[in-house]
Amino acid sequence: MNKILHQSWSADRSAELYGVNDWGVGYFSVSQDGLLTVTSENNGHKSEVPLLNIVQDIKERGMDVPVLVRFEDLLEQQIGRLNGAFNNAIASCGYKGKYRGVFPIKVNQQCHVIEEIAKVGAQYGHGLEAGSKPELIIALAHLESREALIVCNGYKDQEFIDLGLHACKMGYKCVFVIETPTELPIILARSRALKIKPLIGVRVKLASVVGGHWNATSGDRSIFGLSIAQVVEMIDTLKAEDMLDCLQLLHYHLGSQIPNIRDIRAGVTEACHVYIDLVREGANMQYIDLGGGLAVDYDGSKTNYVHSKNYTLDEYCTDIVDVVMNTLDLEGIDHPVIVTESGRATIAYSSVLLFNVLDVTNYTPSVVPEDKGESEHQLIRNLFYTLRNVTLKNLQECYNDAVYYRDEVRELFKRGQFGLRSRSTAENLFLLIMQRVLQVSDTAPREFQELDKLRELLSDIYYCNFSLFQSLPDVWAIDQIFPIAPIHRLTEQPTREAIIADITCDCDGKIDRFTNMHSTKTTIPLHPLVEGEEYYIGVFLVGAYQETLGDLHNLFGDTNVVSVRMHADGTYDFADEIEGDSIGDVLSYVEYQPNLLKERFRKIAEASVRDGNITAVERQEIMKAFSESMLGYTYYEK
Repeated sequence: MNKILHQSWSADRSAELYGVNDWGVGYFSVSQDGLLTVTSENNGHKSEVPLLNIVQDIKERGMDVPVLVRFEDLLEQQIGRLNGAFNNAIASCGYKGKYRGVFPIKVNQQCHVIEEIAKVGAQYGHGLEAGSKPELIIALAHLESREALIVCNGYKDQEFIDLGLHACKMGYKCVFVIETPTELPIILARSRALKIKPLIGVRVKLASVVGGHWNATSGDRSIFGLSIAQVVEMIDTLKAEDMLDCLQLLHYHLGSQIPNIRDIRAGVTEACHVYIDLVREGANMQYIDLGGGLAVDYDGSKTNYVHSKNYTLDEYCTDIVDVVMNTLDLEGIDHPVIVTESGRATIAYSSVLLFNVLDVTNYTPSVVPEDKGESEHQLIRNLFYTLRNVTLKNLQECYNDAVYYRDEVRELFKRGQFGLRSRSTAENLFLLIMQRVLQVSDTAPREFQELDKLRELLSDIYYCNFSLFQSLPDVWAIDQIFPIAPIHRLTEQPTREAIIADITCDCDGKIDRFTNMHSTKTTIPLHPLVEGEEYYIGVFLVGAYQETLGDLHNLFGDTNVVSVRMHADGTYDFADEIEGDSIGDVLSYVEYQPNLLKERFRKIAEASVRDGNITAVERQEIMKAFSESMLGYTYYEK
């Protein structure tokens, strides 16, 4: 166990153990009565709501866990924080340009999310980024502010371009960002045909390379964007067409979740020099778009670790404004509008996944074996001897011996030379030795190199009511780490080390990497289950990408979703409720027709009546159960 578990326990200890005050950035905390709470600030008044209350209210309304809870207030406050931090930096530095935020729709395309961003963002001129025709449709239908930008990234065909040109004619600031050289001729041809002047941007491949998970979009080998040579060719084409004045935006994207502020500054510096030369070439430059990259501190360590960041929001904004201003001032270039496409940092905090624990597997001895002395097999006697002689000075030796004796027992069992009951005795003795080694090593962890491995070996498996592939696909796909913590019982000492398993039939459906202030842990401390009581766990900062990337593994569908609006007096409303997929829903997604399935099953049931296996009355009950299951939740229901 972690040393912290040996100290007197309190809610503050739980907050420290799970890092809530570090990754929670004031939005999440632990109350003194041991409940994990969400905090919103409304008109200068803070309101705090326990997540357990929300779960109970959801159940009273006929829904159940797993559930994704979206907090509208947190999304609104993140948009306000981002715009406020840039505006403060602009004012303090004496910058002559403006800031315009843009939310990339791909980060979370859910209707309720985009509606909220468009509504809240209107006061800031906060726009949307569209990387496909469907996303452009969403942007055009939701953005009412004509000060806001629609940034069109990705591959663009004639239909995409026509739609954007019509938007320009209507007064939208819809910018086509050239990602590949083949796009420019289509834009020029369609603009001439429709007699609409386009707004053009160019995405440039910078030489700057960043660290982090998502750095493949930086450097010369970036999939998207033009090389410097291709940028020059584009300039010459626009000059020849007398349309260089249409080029107004420089765009680059070094990657999502950039943990090191030095990488951000280096990218901005290089981009500014490209911007300066575009101005010198005669382009009517107005905007410099830094793309995404503003990181989320998932582990709360405030470092340049891949799941963290070594800068604050204010530092991020001030550094960008400072670099752009000072670099351009040296060349006498007017300050452009600074654009960022911060998706992850905008939306991550606003969503929490909540689920209950269904069962636990404990790796503890089922019984304490009785030492029968000389009548036992020599290997079992060796295990008894090892158990009696575990000390701090011989921890490694006892660990190695126990592993060796256990493996020998298993080999003999496979050859038929060791009985089932004898092997059971050996396995229980091995677990007792490992527990004893762990207990002793906790007092002096430096003396035992296998400590972390042993904790993992003895950890419990908590089987939880969710699908990793549907709700947390980045955990499986790219080893993303999200903060995880129980949402109640936080005045109690969590005495079990555990990994978390979902309810899919897949060995990858587990979480065995957890946030930690100084490293990544392979287990998480949890509380033992209490018979007759639910135990709820929350996964935090899941608003970015997880809903969009969800997969129908084992045909587990979307979870229930509720959107919560908090009020200054501490109350809250369910602004929106969306029931998760039914079994019939997910079957239709994979081309089954529920009515046809029901008819097929009816024929099978009727044949069973004819064969005398069931009665007609039993058939009616069976058909009723089949039909009701079609309407049921795909997740475990008690």
